[in-house]
Amino acid sequence: MSHKHESLLHAIFEGPVSANVHWREVESMLTHLGAKVEPHHGASFRVVLNEVEGFLHRPHNSTTCTKQELRHLRDYLVSAGVSLPHQTGQ
Repeated sequence: MSHKHESLLHAIFEGPVSANVHWREVESMLTHLGAKVEPHHGASFRVVLNEVEGFLHRPHNSTTCTKQELRHLRDYLVSAGVSLPHQTGQ
């Protein structure tokens, strides 16, 4: 996993949720993790990762994700079995 994607995972999973995460970084990380990301309705995206389907929303009037969107992303990643690399011994 690239340092950039690992740093993004840390920003999503650790401490208070960061307020400076861009949607394009999230989409890139999901793709790197092996997720299938496809547009669904408007700003909604269907994501399938490790056979777990979820729906994420791209920020409407900004390129950065809200804290609520990042919490939802974190919950989805957990349900798909994603954890921080140091927690899995990678």
